[in-house]
Amino acid sequence: MKISLIQTSLAWEDAAANRANFATLANAIKETDLIVLPEMFATGFSMNPEKVAEKMDGLSVQWMQDLATQKNCAVAGSLVIEEDGSYYNRMFFVFPDKQYKTYDKRHLFTLAGEDKVYTRGNQKLIVDYKGWKICPFVCYDLRFPVFSRNTEGYDLLIYSANWPEVRTLAWDTLLRARAIENQAYTVGLNRIGQDGNGHNYIGHSQVVDALGTYILEPQEDEVIVTVEINKASQDEIRSKLAFLNDKDIFALIP
Repeated sequence: MKISLIQTSLAWEDAAANRANFATLANAIKETDLIVLPEMFATGFSMNPEKVAEKMDGLSVQWMQDLATQKNCAVAGSLVIEEDGSYYNRMFFVFPDKQYKTYDKRHLFTLAGEDKVYTRGNQKLIVDYKGWKICPFVCYDLRFPVFSRNTEGYDLLIYSANWPEVRTLAWDTLLRARAIENQAYTVGLNRIGQDGNGHNYIGHSQVVDALGTYILEPQEDEVIVTVEINKASQDEIRSKLAFLNDKDIFALIP
């Protein structure tokens, strides 16, 4: 599978500007199976959902669908969504035929008050795509290994993020940890630049294999890069090192 990562800065609470920027950057991608975008890619990590939220039939969802069709690939990234009077940090996985599946961020970032204005999700999502089982998460979810635990036999983890520079060491360390403990390719896609609250971001978007080895080393500055991962190679690792067979059985409390 070919995965394209778009790491760029985000215009603060300006969905039209961000869609235009990502459309331009995506033009550089020639052939891919999946494009990954940052958390809240249309707005930046805003705690003003009443100002920036869109509906499920809004322009940013339609833009993702159009991009998926134009590039004949899947597109993943999160948006601020309003539904039934509540706000969600909602991850979309859009297929080339414009159909999509969604995951609402479970672990809301209390340090920024995300839990005060957004409603958390409680359902893990596993997407079947081109023979791969893909598990998408959002940013702060990375810190919680129990919810990420590979009890479903997924092949690929995706973390779409707005992860600040000050905690970059945690980002790099935890992405490799999630890859190793779950024996799964792990993609971390982050933004760069400064947001409207003055927080700095240096990206460090990366791809890690099931042994914790970099397929794509952490990237800084603006970058559009495509990497290829191999499921047969990962299956061989899991067969030789069958650590997942010894995992604990547990149940999550909603």
